[in-house]
Amino acid sequence: MHTLEQLRAGSLNGARHLKLCENLTTFPLEILNLKETLEVLDLTGNQLSALPDALAECTKLRILFCSENHFTALPEVLGRCPALSMVGFKANRIEMVSPKSLPAKLRWLILTDNAIDRLPDELGQCTSLQKLMLAGNRLTALPASLVHCQRLELLRIAANRIEAFPTWLLALPRLAWLAYAGNPFAGEWEPKRANSVADIPWQELELGALLGQGASGAIHRATWRPAAGQPVALALKLFKGAVTSDGLPAAEMKAALAAGQHAALIGVLGRVDDHPSGIPALGMTLVSPHMQNLAGPPSLDSCTRDIYPEGLALSLSAALAMVRNVASAAAHLHRLGVMHGDLYGHNLLHDGEGAVLLGDFGAASCYPLADAVLAAALERLEVRAFGCLLEELLALCPAKAAECESLHRLANECQRPEVALRPSFAEIGSRLDDALCSLRTERAPLMG
Repeated sequence: MHTLEQLRAGSLNGARHLKLCENLTTFPLEILNLKETLEVLDLTGNQLSALPDALAECTKLRILFCSENHFTALPEVLGRCPALSMVGFKANRIEMVSPKSLPAKLRWLILTDNAIDRLPDELGQCTSLQKLMLAGNRLTALPASLVHCQRLELLRIAANRIEAFPTWLLALPRLAWLAYAGNPFAGEWEPKRANSVADIPWQELELGALLGQGASGAIHRATWRPAAGQPVALALKLFKGAVTSDGLPAAEMKAALAAGQHAALIGVLGRVDDHPSGIPALGMTLVSPHMQNLAGPPSLDSCTRDIYPEGLALSLSAALAMVRNVASAAAHLHRLGVMHGDLYGHNLLHDGEGAVLLGDFGAASCYPLADAVLAAALERLEVRAFGCLLEELLALCPAKAAECESLHRLANECQRPEVALRPSFAEIGSRLDDALCSLRTERAPLMG
């Protein structure tokens, strides 16, 4: 974090990154003194409502964050910033998005939690677009021109007012992470009945240490002491009510309950409906501390691909076991008409030996199994996300190229641009079983 005082004193001259959060109501023109070097500008958490036309003079500006301000329109000057590729205006009051506000090199656009009811057709001309985050607006439809954004990989349109599912999305060759819960069309697709779980009275819970906190809520260690029965240690997720980057916490809760039980999913033990403040909560399986996050989320530069810990290496047998477990969990979800929507390494916990747990249903969406064509297309959309994960894990294996040849071929097939030609999760599971069997056969003499 920097200060306005530092900026005005000239001590930030030559800076490439600048972050100011000082309750600003007007754009500090001293920022323009950095126009020759500034690449990343973060003005999140102020009270700004306008940007100066001179911002276009910042010819190296690649990334601009102006979330949690008071903008009512996406500033048109953005479209004149020659290097700008990432734009974040989450949680403002934006109602208008002008075609002139769209930078030519746009890769990543965040307009979550605003009041936008229409997007310009010109958005389809942003052919470098990879990531588009629109959850929590008032959209009734998407511009059909988005079909020209052939590089689009992640799309968040949850918690809008979209009347009909835009089926042309299913033909996008690179789309892998999609969230659409909380729209009128999805209302009929939500599970009519959640899987049976216990009702956990709030008064029977003892809240413990905070285990973690995310966009949709906080997770605490807790002990459930039922009136009849033994105490149960669990993880208690207390949901927030606000819109997240993926959608609404209520939709996450529904999807988690619909997902049921699977060995590679973080299990749901029960729901809490009587929190004193009315907060919805879920009791979940307490995960062993030996299980660690596999990856970190994508960076500003990687955009859609996870960041793995430096030096992380996996044996081929461990990586194979992990992806087999993930494929099994994904197949289980799709048999229930649930798309995870965020099938990523950063949502996996692992022990380094092949055990893995998939969590975080914040981007999950449900779909009707009765519509076989739609169901198959949505499953194969998520298969591409699996293909990216398989590719990333293979890169962490110091195995011989010949041992991984069939797996690299599978990863490529999962990412085929022709969506209908990708394998199903059932087929993927079968092929991974064959690969595991072959690996064990080849190495058995060595182990003997």
